[in-house]
Amino acid sequence: MQILLAEEMRALDRAAEEEIGIPGLVLMENAGHAVADAAEKLLGACCHKKILIFAGKGNNGGDGSGAGRWLHNRGAEVILVLACAAEELSGSAADELQYYIACGATVLEVTDADDNLRFAEIENLALRADLLIDALLGTGFSGKMRSLFLRLCGCINRAKEKNPACSILAVDIPTGVNADTGEADGSAVKADATVTMALPKLGLYLYPGAEYAGTIQVADIGMPSTLLQETEGNRILIEKELVKTMLPDRPQNAHKGSAGRVTVVAGSYGYVGAAALCSFAAVKGGAGLVTLLTPENTREILAIKLTEVMVKGLPVSDDRLVAEEALEVVTEALDKADVLAIGPGFGVSEEAGNLIRDILVTTAVPCVIDADAITALKDHTELLSHMLAEKVLTPHPGEMARITGIRISEIEKNRVEVARLYAEKWQAVVVLKGVPTVVALPDGTVYLNTTGTPAMATGGSGDVLTGLIAALIGQGLTVADAAVSGVYLHGRAGELAAGGSVGMAASELLLKLPEARKL
Repeated sequence: MQILLAEEMRALDRAAEEEIGIPGLVLMENAGHAVADAAEKLLGACCHKKILIFAGKGNNGGDGSGAGRWLHNRGAEVILVLACAAEELSGSAADELQYYIACGATVLEVTDADDNLRFAEIENLALRADLLIDALLGTGFSGKMRSLFLRLCGCINRAKEKNPACSILAVDIPTGVNADTGEADGSAVKADATVTMALPKLGLYLYPGAEYAGTIQVADIGMPSTLLQETEGNRILIEKELVKTMLPDRPQNAHKGSAGRVTVVAGSYGYVGAAALCSFAAVKGGAGLVTLLTPENTREILAIKLTEVMVKGLPVSDDRLVAEEALEVVTEALDKADVLAIGPGFGVSEEAGNLIRDILVTTAVPCVIDADAITALKDHTELLSHMLAEKVLTPHPGEMARITGIRISEIEKNRVEVARLYAEKWQAVVVLKGVPTVVALPDGTVYLNTTGTPAMATGGSGDVLTGLIAALIGQGLTVADAAVSGVYLHGRAGELAAGGSVGMAASELLLKLPEARKL
């Protein structure tokens, strides 16, 4: 599913009216119906429930008026708080308000000129409501809110604080959240759910906006499918149906040699956990044969830990660091491999860095580059453009900052654009881990993941992802499809392992990979 910016959504609305001939009022009416349905879903039943709708004078407010009429007709006690004088409305929003009034439902107008008694009246109504609907600004917000909207948003949020049983539903995007960036005014409406029209908006998935959106529902408002398919946005939401098209069915006559041969270069003296997690994740991710190449002084302990993985030692020097001769061993192993996963726990010594870079510039086997292998590219990122192999990089924000020189705070603020920029620059698939994880392709396409849980904020989760993506490449997926489906399955497995609680271990996450794939 495409993810839109605010102006792209406005262009879609214009195209529906000007190219297809669908009046804007038809789309607004459908949007109002969708909001009413979402409200009824939150309440369980509408009859006799007290609903307060906060509406602005734009199309978002028109959606709110339309919803109010539907909810009034379903037996709810609806009051529409209109954040302007009624005569200020125009077009479809004015029509929807008139339809709402004609049904006998109540309107309270409020403006900046009103005294504190008016706002106190509205606040008292909000405190007694079963549901508050935010239809004030929608995608029209940017910058800072003016005082009227600040007061009304404060009224909505305080009502929820004082009456937790009350639900808040936002229309399209919570007021105070930027639809393009996810930046949020400190007084933005904090919704339990958001019903967004036609296609989702980027700011619903970027933080801090995602914290204000609650559960996101995408409403079909009758936008012509031809227009939706022609939408030129290159931001895509990773959903179950998309991943299902990527994952291959394994034939009945499959054998270990046909299920993917993964070689992992990982581990170092004192750092064996990452290598173990990555290698075993490749097994649980469906790889037929997994070979771990690790320095000789860590081989024995990893061979004991990993029953289902072939563990081979790499030559080390007298000071326990990997030796130059290791390149020949790796090269020979890669002759029989379908994919290479490199970096977890391998160390950041000069020797380790030199070996990693030598491997990357000489191999033609697809590579998943993670952890210490990413660090080895600091001041050497030009190497990525000269690689023979297709590659996936899986940095967390700290690693991305290390090799780009961009501050972590700026990366977090611009996750989509940073990932896109460097995927194009490096001609690599970039998996920028975090919330949301962003998968950027060299052609400028960006995918946002929808799965995961805060319980995954634990050491080793990233190592599991590296092994999983490598396993999927080994099973025949393109590097792009492996990255996209890998982050989705990784997050889904985390949800299954966590069970809604904190305290999950990465080793528990990887055990849920087969179940996530089956689902």
